[in-house]
This record gives sequence, structure tokens and C-alpha cells, in this order.
Amino acid sequence: MKNLPKTSFPKSSSRPMALAPTFSCSAKELRNVPSFQFSQCRFLQSCSSSPFMRDGGHLHLHIHLHFQLQALTSVEGKWNRASRKFHTCRCRGIEQAKDERPRRRRDQSEKGINPVGFLERLGIQHKAFSQFLRERYKALKNLKDTICQRDENLLELASAYEDMGLHRNPYHGVDFMEWAPGARSCALIGEFNDWSQTENHAKEGYFGRDDYGYWRISLEDKLRDGEEEEKYYFQEYNYVDDFDHGDNDVDIDALFQKMNDDYWEPGEDEYLNNDVAERLYKEIFDTNSSLTEEELDNIPDAETRYKAWKESQKNAPQSNLPPVDVIDDGTMHDSVHIVDDPVWRKRVRTKKPPLAYWEELRKGRKAWMKKYIPCIPHGCRVKVLLNTPEGPLERVPAWATYVLPDPGGKQASAIHWDPPPENVFVWKNKRLKLPSTLRIYECHVGISGSEPKICSFIEFSQKMLPHIKSCGYNAIQLMGVQEHFDYASVGYKVTNMFAVSSRLGSPEDFKQLVDTAHGLGLLVFMDIVHSYAAQDEMVGLASFDGANDCYFHRGKRGHHKYWGTRIFKYGDYEVIRYLLSNLKWWVEEYRVDGFHFHSISSMLYTHNGFFNFTGDLEEYCNQYVDSDALLYLILANEMLHQLNPSIITIAEDATYYPGLCEPVTQGGLGFDFFVNTSIPEMWLWFLQNVPDHEWNMYTMVDALIKNVQRTEKMLVYAENHTQSITGQMSFAEVLFGDSQNEFSKEAVARGVSLHKMIRLITLSISGDAYLNFMGNEFGHPGKVEFPNRRNNFSFAHACRQWNLPSDGGLHNQLLAFDQVIVYTRGSLLFVFNFHPTDSYTGYEIGVEEAGEYQIILDTDETIYGGIGHLKSDESRQRTLRKRTSNFLNTLCLFLPKQTAQVYKLARILRI
Repeated sequence: MKNLPKTSFPKSSSRPMALAPTFSCSAKELRNVPSFQFSQCRFLQSCSSSPFMRDGGHLHLHIHLHFQLQALTSVEGKWNRASRKFHTCRCRGIEQAKDERPRRRRDQSEKGINPVGFLERLGIQHKAFSQFLRERYKALKNLKDTICQRDENLLELASAYEDMGLHRNPYHGVDFMEWAPGARSCALIGEFNDWSQTENHAKEGYFGRDDYGYWRISLEDKLRDGEEEEKYYFQEYNYVDDFDHGDNDVDIDALFQKMNDDYWEPGEDEYLNNDVAERLYKEIFDTNSSLTEEELDNIPDAETRYKAWKESQKNAPQSNLPPVDVIDDGTMHDSVHIVDDPVWRKRVRTKKPPLAYWEELRKGRKAWMKKYIPCIPHGCRVKVLLNTPEGPLERVPAWATYVLPDPGGKQASAIHWDPPPENVFVWKNKRLKLPSTLRIYECHVGISGSEPKICSFIEFSQKMLPHIKSCGYNAIQLMGVQEHFDYASVGYKVTNMFAVSSRLGSPEDFKQLVDTAHGLGLLVFMDIVHSYAAQDEMVGLASFDGANDCYFHRGKRGHHKYWGTRIFKYGDYEVIRYLLSNLKWWVEEYRVDGFHFHSISSMLYTHNGFFNFTGDLEEYCNQYVDSDALLYLILANEMLHQLNPSIITIAEDATYYPGLCEPVTQGGLGFDFFVNTSIPEMWLWFLQNVPDHEWNMYTMVDALIKNVQRTEKMLVYAENHTQSITGQMSFAEVLFGDSQNEFSKEAVARGVSLHKMIRLITLSISGDAYLNFMGNEFGHPGKVEFPNRRNNFSFAHACRQWNLPSDGGLHNQLLAFDQVIVYTRGSLLFVFNFHPTDSYTGYEIGVEEAGEYQIILDTDETIYGGIGHLKSDESRQRTLRKRTSNFLNTLCLFLPKQTAQVYKLARILRI
């Protein structure tokens, strides 16, 4: 058994895994095998094709007698003392027959599910959309059944990154896996093998490719000069610890002898030296085997073999073998009858497997470094070479976790990231608990510095994070973290989904950023781009295996209508696996706290959201809606919340698809928040096109709070990066232009007042989440422009002027918080006077509670850059016993023009 291969590819699994060999041998040999041993062979055979029996990619075969008996006696069933048998028992490795499993899960999951629940709650009746939701739920159930057949569950489906790409295995080697169904052969090339196209190579039709198009290539570490090969194939190494038990130069044969002496009863080791397993192995894997299917058909059934063996043993001398007889009834899942001795049974169950000895056999990093040279060293450049019908193609592996541009800058290579233990980042801070409300600071790390250059993860951690915390925010949202070849795309044309942007730093640097943020009490959200991907073929996923439909749709549907990007094929099982695994990767590897799903309208519709929506529900269920994309988003939310209930998911959808933040069980998509994109558009329209005295308060309030979605699930912002980056004008540009010297003192006062009031009312009037793009809090002048051909690749506008707030000028005034709108939020009363010329004296406002109200914020105070109309004796106002706006009590306030005030009840009056 020394050269037993570690892996093979079964057709019944969704991805390559270790497969126990099918125990097919001649009838003559099987007649000499006890029935309980043959039963165990059948059990292992059935387990080998089951997706429930995976263990890190290996299915362990226990050929020792006692392990067999433990597997057969550790069963679930009812003990009959009279007959000393177990009835209707099954081995625990198989929980339920395949034909029973889906039915039981559906019966349990139907409780509390209503595919049109949120429509009924809102009192909406729409026949076509209701039917669409019901059909979508049926499709979701079918998809989940498929997941259960090919993978154990949703989290297992999303764990493909544990196998895909480059991974060090415990047997002093590296495994590489890639999905390329259109390729005829696959080779791993790189600096480690001088870019050889044949040294590490796998062909179609040979060991190395399965029926789903997954390729696997295994590489072994190189022995150092003077070192000998391992005596046993199963010798494992621990690459993390510098020292392990195996580094003590423990003699492995002595350990085996200690295991046998401590574990086996006298006489029980008869089958340790039995060559049955070896002969079975040779019969299966020997290329000269003469076994045929006709010979298999002639094998007697298990009970006949058992009786024949029992007859042959009736005159055998008494032995100390376990007093157990096992009858295999021949069913697929090996329901067995067991007859044993209760005394022996009790004694054998008290024994524990000699796992401590097995752990002692594993050697540590110190022993590995002494004996081997890594086959692929840390930092080595690698690529995958695919032979396709279109010819050979060099590609960056789709699951690469770090990608660097080649010296020429036109292409890129994956970097094998396997740092030594002393260079691996050690987490210092735990994940944070969710706050009751979110105050999010949106950032792009690359432009966060004050100098015209690309800022790094380390610089951002040291300079920006303390500033963000001091401003009162409790979360950051990072743009452009995923690797993108084109810096001018702001990070939205992603080329490598699993890799951090190499321009900003290494994977360890990003971990440090996240850990530092957590230490300051800041949650970390990522802009995740799954709605499209870069159409780059040399670096990205486009035409990855030579076929046009590997990851993306064919034809026009596979291309974004306006943005020059590719649209994923969301109905493909392997694409779902890829995208779900990408989400789980960022959570598990980098401990991010949530995702902002960028522009999901691009994926929800075949027109990519570029359509004049009227609000009719028919527009959300017609032929232009991509049902597969909806199912993917539902699975993404379910998987993330199963992984960690505290994960936050935010949907950016300009079309406000119905049910974005409704529970999946009630017909929704399951997001935690949705972005209200109407608010910044409204403010920009008012500032650019509507005179101040014509601002419509009803339009303003309608955009702020009257939305088709649930208000408490709304993420609001006055302006985000869109106004600065996409060619539009920021609010500061509209209000002040490029230079504040162009305006009179009155114009500057108007601009300061409106800028503060817009941000204050947006922050306070609705929604449990508020977002601000970095620099907008002090009215950053000018636009953001990333280096590109049009500006001769200049960084002049790809940075932030952090000196402005401390200069004492206009932008210092904007930092301070700053037609009438009145509303309450909790115990606070907010009053806004947007009128450009009129101030109001004795403005009556109805309140519920009689008492004295203390002003706690006045945007007109001089310390905030205002005029200071209110005197010190006017800071506390007492209510009058007068009915106003259906309230029993009234406040009479002085409201200067274009100012905002916030009051708090200081003392209650009993009347």
C-alpha cells in the first residue's frame, strides 16, 4: 500500500476529490474474505461516491480490523436484547438515502415561507409579478436541490477556494486546480520550471481532468542533496510550526510498534499481516489485471459467502478475534445485522484510537526545510497554459490571490503567496459587533493621500483611519480593493476577483488595514463587483479557456451595453461556485464585515438597467429580467448570513427592484440595506437648475423618505464618489466653483449654509445608514480624475487636499454642521429653513410634550461660520398651551434664512 495514489476524480462529485477504490476482485479471492470485511468494502465503495464523506479532499481508508468493527458497530438503531441484533441500522457516514433527502428538507423548510409575503404585507396585488415570484421560488428550490446533490450545502459550495488555485498539501508538495472546460490540456508554467510547457502538464482523457472540466496538477518538493525519499507515502508535514513532534527524529517503525502494542488485544492482530488489501489493490490498479465485468457478475451474494466462510472455520482453533458476525443484506447503504458479545462490546468501546501516535508522526516546518526545497517558492511568478481549439493560451489563474504586472507592464502574472510563518500577519483584534446605525466613510485607498501618487494600504492605515474615527464614523467602505489592470477604471473593471490590488500593497498589508480598523472600532465594507468584469483576455477571465462562454454569456448578452465589460453567466453552476466562493474568501481570509454590491441593475436586466422605468411591476418580471442573476443574489445573501449573521450586505440598484431588503422567505432578495440613489441626484438638480426660492419641499421630502422600499433599510448620502469621479460636478464645485474668490461674501454664506443643511437633513431624516465620500465633509474642491491618456496620466487630481480644513477658510466652515421642514428623530427636534431671503420670527411648531426645549445645534452660530442671529437668551424656548398641527403644545422659534436648528427637551412641564 506504499504507493497508493492520493486522489482520483469521480463523476458523481461536483469537483475533484479523493476516491476510495472500488473493491472489485476475483470471486476466488473474495471467497476467502470474511463477510464483515467485504461489508466494510461495500461501505467504503458507497461512501466514495457520496458528497457527504469528504475530509479535506481525502477519504481515509481504514483497513485495520478494529476500525472496521467500530464503523460497523457505531450504528443508529434499536437494540433487541432477545435476538442480540440491531434492526434497521445504518452506518453514520450515510445519514439518509439520496431519494429521501430532498423530500425531508423541503418538508422542514416550507414552514414560514411565502414567496409573495412582502407583497401581501404591503397590500400589493399584481398577478404577473406574484406569479414571477412563485416561479422564482420553485427555481430556487430546484437549485438548492442541485447544490445538495453536488455539494453538501451552500457553505460547502462557497468553499471551493480551499481546493482551487495553488495550495500546499501536507505531503511535501503543492496542488494546483483550475476550471477550464474548453481546454484540451493544462500546464502550470512559471519561474519555478523556467516556463516549461511540458514539465507540469495534464491532458484531456488522462488522470488530471474530471468530467466537469476541472484540471489538477500535483508538484512534489525537491529533495535536498544527500536526503533520502520518505519511507512511507503518508508522511505529513506541518509547514506552520517551526517545531513539531516529528522533528524529534522519532523512529517511525518504533511508533508503529507502540501503536500496535497499546491498541490491539492479543490475537486481534491476525489481519494486520493479512495481504487481502494488498491483493485487492493490485487487482484494481495493476495495468495487467485480467478482471472483467463477467467475473464480477459471478461473485456470490454476501450471505452465501458468509455461510461458506463460517463453514470453513468451524474446526478452526479458538482465537482471540472479536466475537462479531456481520450479515450484509446487499442494500446500497449497507443496512447490516450484527451479533456480538456484550462484554466484548463494552470493552472495545472504551478503547480510543491511537491518534496521539499519528500526530507524533507528523513532522514540522523545521524538518521539512531540512529535507526539501519548495517546488514553488514564495513570490514565484506563475501562469496557466491552456491548449484550446483556438491554440495555446497563457492565462493568469482565475483563483490567483496576488497578481503583479510583468516588467513590461502590458501583461501580468500570478504570484504564489506562501510567506514563511514569521512573515504571516497575526490578527490582534476581534470582529466587531454591529452598531444600531451605520455612519460609513467611503474611501479609495489609492487617492486618499495628499500627494499626487498612489497611496498604499499601510499609509491609509496610519494616516486615514485615525482621522475617520475622529470624525465620528463607525464604518469604512473601500473601493478598488480587488485587482484591476486599468487604474483609470477606479477599480470597477476587476480582472482578478480573489486578489487584492497590487498597486496598494500585499495581502498581508490589507490584513493589517482591516485589523487596524477593527482596533479603532471601525467596520470594514468592500465594494464588491459581481455585476460585470473586465473584458481583458490576457489578465482577466474573458475567453479564459478559449471558449467565449466559460464565465460569461455569449453574444450581446455577455457584454455590457455601455461600459465595455463582460456579464457573468449567473445560471452556470460553476460560475455560481466561483462568485459565492469569492464572497466567502474575503470574509474568511481578510475578515471584512460586509459588501456593497456595486450596480446590481447591470446584472438584473439584459438591458443593464438603461431603461426608462415607470414603476410598473411588469417591468420587474418581463423578458428583460435575468432570473438567474436574482437567484445568485439570493444565494449570496443566504450564504453570507449563514456564514456570519452580522455580515452586512448593501444593494446598489438605481431601479429599486421590489423586495431588495425583504427576507428571502417572504419573496425578497435578503439584503440588509439598499442605496437611495435618488437623493444626490435631487440635490444636484436643485443646485444646478432650480432657483433657491423655487425649491419644492414636497419633492425634497418625497425623495428623502417616500420610497418604494423600507425606509429603515435605506442607506442615504448627500453625495458620494459619483459626483466627483464620473464627470459630474461635486456640490462644492456648483456652490463655490474652482475658487471661492469668485463669489461675494453673501454668495459664500449661501453656499456654506446650503452645503451644511443638505448634509444634515440627509443624515438625520431617514434611514439607519449614512454614507459620505472622503473629502465631501468639507466640500473638497474640484473633481477626481484618475490618470489616463486624456490627462497624460497625471496624478494631479487623483489625491485629496487634507490641508483645507485646517487653513481656517471656507472649507473649515463647511466642516461644521450646519420653505421650512420640521421633523423629530428620537428625542431630537430638527428645524430647517431653506428660504434664500426670508427669516421667520415666532415660527410656530407643534410638539407633543410641554416643557423647555434647549437648542443643541445651530448652523448659524459664528463658530460654525454663520452670522449668529440667535442671542444667548434665545437658546432655551418654553412651549405655549396652544394646538398646532394636531399637537397640544407649540414652540415659537426664530428661524434665520438658510439655517438649521436642533432642539432637545430639557425640562418637562406638568400642566
